[in-house]
Amino acid sequence: MFTTIRAGLMLSAASLALAVSSTAVAKPYKGAEVYTPQGYLHGRVEVRMRMARGSGILSTFFTYKDGSEMSGAFWEEIDIEVFGKDNARSWQTNIITGMGTRVTSEQVHTADASLADGYHTYTLEWTPEYVAWSIDGREVRRTTGAQVGTLRSPQGLRMNLWSSDVVEWVGAFDDSVLPQHQFVNWIKYYRYNNGAFELDWQDNFDSLDSARWGKADWTFDGNRVDFDPQNVTVKDGTLVLSLTREGQTGFNGAVPRDEDTGPGTGAGGAGATTTSSASGAGGEGAATTSSASGAGGEGAATTTSSASGAGGAGTATSSSAGGDAPGEGGGLDGVLPDEDVLKGDCGCVAAGASAPASSWAAALALGLSALAMRRRRTRR
Repeated sequence: MFTTIRAGLMLSAASLALAVSSTAVAKPYKGAEVYTPQGYLHGRVEVRMRMARGSGILSTFFTYKDGSEMSGAFWEEIDIEVFGKDNARSWQTNIITGMGTRVTSEQVHTADASLADGYHTYTLEWTPEYVAWSIDGREVRRTTGAQVGTLRSPQGLRMNLWSSDVVEWVGAFDDSVLPQHQFVNWIKYYRYNNGAFELDWQDNFDSLDSARWGKADWTFDGNRVDFDPQNVTVKDGTLVLSLTREGQTGFNGAVPRDEDTGPGTGAGGAGATTTSSASGAGGEGAATTSSASGAGGEGAATTTSSASGAGGAGTATSSSAGGDAPGEGGGLDGVLPDEDVLKGDCGCVAAGASAPASSWAAALALGLSALAMRRRRTRR
């Protein structure tokens, strides 16, 4: 049954991003947002990002139907939002729909490692039948609920970095951590065609394509920052969104290197498993995942973690088939209980485990291969 969002506490980071503030007074902090003027109906989006750290801060990627914020318009939006609090280890998936009072279906997921310490590939799949979210090739949530059927309009692609004043949601803001930055290495968009995803375009951010991306220059109530175009920069093949104090906009530092060694890894090659949970009245449902996902498909995931050093390497490999396990209970207080399918557990082995003696030669070869991959910056 659909329930409606309670005003204030759990408002989405992205859901208000187009509502212009009722005040023209400049705010003391400046954030950043980029958006595509073009909308896309269904598809798959992969974004390689390293998120910001700090309580009260949100780094996001989301899709949004232009004009949803207008009076009398039906809101349509799908979110990926990373919380900077608690060392940036949690992130939220969400669908927002409705006219007047909006309906949401938030779920919060927790990574094993900070999402601000390395790059990760965030994937959003949207078809007429389902919406699915993945990180580093592992699906963490899939919904086929009634809300999916209400997503009927093309939506633009957006990324922003900002600070909410809803402390219960994002944590208390501490401006001593500023400046903070969200780094985007690349983005790919796949069109949806007769049940399959086909690569339509990709952007490696060697420059900012003004025909594809616009820079926001607005704000909204509940946001501590104004979006300032000067906090959108491109450097070393990376899009940088910055959160700064007024008068200190822009980015002049070194871009963190993306040591992309394949699905399941971030900078430095450390794999992160993800926990997905929905809680509220009626119980709790939780699942972990490490399954590889394709166009609507399911499959086993195989993860190889390698630790390499001068003169040697250790490798370990494990795989697990993800079984379907439905989430239980209602959603977060005041949100829509979701009809999700959550994938099975991952048996990934930490980097640095020793290879069996019987396969030492093979382990050494794999380790040398992994070392070569870690030294190469992948640009996909």
